[in-house]
Amino acid sequence: MLHKDDMKKAQRRIMTASSAPRVFLVDDHPIIRQGLTQLLEKDEQYQVVGDAAGASEAIAGIKQNTPDIVIVDLMLSDGGGIELIKDIHASWPEIKILVSSMHNDATYAERAMRAGATGYICKEQPPEQMIDAVNSTLKGRIYLSPDLSNTVLKHALQGTEGLQASPIESLSDREMEVFELLGDGLRTRDISERLSLSVKTIETYRDNIKSKLSLNNSAELMHRAIRWKIQRDG
Repeated sequence: MLHKDDMKKAQRRIMTASSAPRVFLVDDHPIIRQGLTQLLEKDEQYQVVGDAAGASEAIAGIKQNTPDIVIVDLMLSDGGGIELIKDIHASWPEIKILVSSMHNDATYAERAMRAGATGYICKEQPPEQMIDAVNSTLKGRIYLSPDLSNTVLKHALQGTEGLQASPIESLSDREMEVFELLGDGLRTRDISERLSLSVKTIETYRDNIKSKLSLNNSAELMHRAIRWKIQRDG
């Protein structure tokens, strides 16, 4: 039989859990999801109501669990997170979206925000900054990792011309996903399976990328994608 004090503590935990913001995690690394769950549920600040490794699994989980906020990575098991952000924002505009990404790159932050995210934090940031990011995003405030804020603000002040300064930044979100996967060494068929798109569609994206980047053939495209990926990842 529970002691009265134990019963009161149990009741407080139930009441706290029921009122805590509901979080859904989307990341293709189980260890990352587990670590975020432990961080967010510490001191019962938040309630993690579900998680997913990919976009299709995430949509089903969000529909079932109705979270207040979704924390999503940009590279998932079945494609890119940008399209998932667009889908979530279109279907559930009331749900806040925070990107947690390995990409410390203003280009990705800007694309994520245009797609519907409210916050963007880099994974190497300390845990307390993740908590700050979740709090800000839940309140509807724009949150950016400190080292990205100045760059994104500068681009915003420059307007569209500033954002289009680089040919790579002229790529659409889907073209950018294909370009990045080419940089990982994936073939057209591999990319079509990864993004759940037809081979013909991926070939069309490849042609569009070659045109926008003024590349003559597939060999030049692969070389440019791999070189860009190496330079970006440092």
